[in-house]
Amino acid sequence: MAQDKKLVEEITAMDEDFAKWYTDVVRKADLADYSSVKGCMIIRPYGYAIWENIQKELDRRFKETGHENVYMPLFIPETLLQKEKDHVEGFAPEVAWVTHGGSEELAEKLCIRPTSETLFCQHYANIIGSYRDLPKLYNQWANVVRWEKTTRPFLRTTEFLWQEGHTAHATKEQAEEETLRMLNVYADFCEDFLAIPVIKGKKTEKEKFAGATETYTIESLMHDGQALQSGTSHNFGDKFAKAFNIRYLDKENRHQYVYQTSWGVTTRLIGALIMVHGDDSGLVLPPRVAPTQLVIIPIASHKGGVMEKAEEIFNQLKPLVRVKLDDSDKNPGWKFSEHEMRGVPLRLEIGPKDIEEGHAVLVRRDSREKIFIDLNELTTKVPELLDDIQDALFTKALKHREEHTSIATSLDEIKESLDKKPGFIKTMWCGKRECEEKVKEVAKASSRCMPFDESSIGDKCAICNAKAEMVIVWGRAY
Repeated sequence: MAQDKKLVEEITAMDEDFAKWYTDVVRKADLADYSSVKGCMIIRPYGYAIWENIQKELDRRFKETGHENVYMPLFIPETLLQKEKDHVEGFAPEVAWVTHGGSEELAEKLCIRPTSETLFCQHYANIIGSYRDLPKLYNQWANVVRWEKTTRPFLRTTEFLWQEGHTAHATKEQAEEETLRMLNVYADFCEDFLAIPVIKGKKTEKEKFAGATETYTIESLMHDGQALQSGTSHNFGDKFAKAFNIRYLDKENRHQYVYQTSWGVTTRLIGALIMVHGDDSGLVLPPRVAPTQLVIIPIASHKGGVMEKAEEIFNQLKPLVRVKLDDSDKNPGWKFSEHEMRGVPLRLEIGPKDIEEGHAVLVRRDSREKIFIDLNELTTKVPELLDDIQDALFTKALKHREEHTSIATSLDEIKESLDKKPGFIKTMWCGKRECEEKVKEVAKASSRCMPFDESSIGDKCAICNAKAEMVIVWGRAY
């Protein structure tokens, strides 16, 4: 048992040092490791299995909405990147360049994609000619590179994995509809699949994507009260179309520019899972995203009939849930700690006494509640328990967000609230950039979004006291 205790003690307590706790969980739960390139990570099999589940579910949802997967090149010629002025200026500080091919200097340096708008635009200009070619609903799963100064596994890395949707439409109304539709896909996915509650809203001019007309976002709150931008959807209007001459002939045989959108989520969702649901023992994974939903641990496996019964249960449950039988030679206590640290939602213990009494012991990862289930009821009770765990994790995260959301009516209140109890702060805002920058300067917080369907909480800007008609959410963010 000393070994079991040590396994958990190696994770720093959240309240002691949240950043260290996060790094400990990433490493000890075998999610990722550091590489020889600063700011880049090695995603370990367990971490990649979580990403595969995210990818599989999102890909299903994208295809249900009519999107097709494509793949664009890794490299972007400098002249192509520079075609849209706002876009290139927004990404210039983060771009990595290739200047040589072998020992020869390239005639034109190549950007390693930080995002693929320009590549999609060039392609759309080549393949769109008529209104019959629209809409184009494309998505790609890829890696991108952004030269970050400060990095942390999953949350902010020099290279990361993501999906980026890029669509082209005949009208601005269709583009806006698509932008909001995909934001809603992200929001539903986060809440339903990852059990992470989100706030949907629009970004300010200061915070919107480089080159976009409008940027919409889903914002989530981590356990330490820091905000995390969890997905964005951008309406480009016809700005990129005009820069790249993407036109089509309408039904009256007139040339029109297309309207475009772009939207994406990244491997930072794994960081969100860790920081929303984790505890001092490690990961706590919602069942729908967990690589292993149930682990079976035989007790006194050397005794006759135990392994046979464990294998029988495994075979019964395998068609219903993602189940693992841990038949390693580690002692049961070690196995308990190991699978707790890896966030497996449900543990099933089966030993000689359990077999004799005709039940198994099920232990929930979220609450550590022990439940005795008749062996004949496992195929119905296990899926029910997993659904209950999924719901409980969402409810707990939503309660935490509500308890860490405050209303402020002055800049001093914004700062005081964030200093005392980090979280989301809602205020009225006049819409001026100067006020937004003042909050950044004084309270060290950024605007997260202007939330949809939010009731007014006054008529004066909390920063300058001028007339205000919009609600805004502030927070300190990763």
